[in-house]
Amino acid sequence: MREYRVKPIESLGRGLQVLAVLQGMRAASLHDLHLATGIPKPTLTRILYTAHLHGLVWQRMVDGAFLPSHTQRRGEPDNDEWLVEIASPVLEELSQRLQWPSVLSVPRLDHMETLETNSSRTYFDELPRRPRGFRVNMLGSASGRAYLAFCSDQEFDAVIARLRQKDVPAHRLASDDDALRTLVATTRERGYGVRAPDFGGDYHRPRAETDDGRSSIAMPVRLDGRVVAAINLTWRRQVLSLTGMVQRHLGDLKAAVHAVEERAGAAGFDRTS
Repeated sequence: MREYRVKPIESLGRGLQVLAVLQGMRAASLHDLHLATGIPKPTLTRILYTAHLHGLVWQRMVDGAFLPSHTQRRGEPDNDEWLVEIASPVLEELSQRLQWPSVLSVPRLDHMETLETNSSRTYFDELPRRPRGFRVNMLGSASGRAYLAFCSDQEFDAVIARLRQKDVPAHRLASDDDALRTLVATTRERGYGVRAPDFGGDYHRPRAETDDGRSSIAMPVRLDGRVVAAINLTWRRQVLSLTGMVQRHLGDLKAAVHAVEERAGAAGFDRTS
């Protein structure tokens, strides 16, 4: 570039520095960025908020980390963050209408993995503190059952085959073909997944040993006919029955899932983008 007799805009320079550092770190807390840039946290907060208003940066609810927008990082393979970025504001909007928390999870080889939750935004009931990346039982959870019921036959067979390789109590259902057929049929008929009767939230132990006192329903998020995630709604059983929750809030859950699907489709993304 040619030389110009003008002063550089220092505030813009700091902002560009933060964006460059964030691109390299992929995800960072405010403290991480402070250590990496030396910029005071109040200034960093203003920079990040301004960048957010311009669609350059977003913040996960599950851990408070800041990330570059997917619009700045197109084409990265095997990256679910674009989906989390799109779903996060939908979950936040959902939490503003309902008193119960929701979780976004994605299928892995033999389990569901938690990527985002609006639990910190719900005023009446927070989920037990669990880290991003928490492993959720595929066969017992509402989210896992929603995925299994609506994924392709090829995916279903592959997941069940993997579950059968591990001879643990949490995977016993995988060896019962009749029970699996019933699970898929009833879930498809309802249109949403529910927890297994003996599932209490722990991956390995049954409700008789570990019970979080919750019930959940979940629906699949589908793009181009493929299930890429599930969104659940979870609540305390002693406060509301499954029937009561479905009657009151299944429509809200459906609307949230539809919003995520529409926004993802409008953004032109699929699971491999």
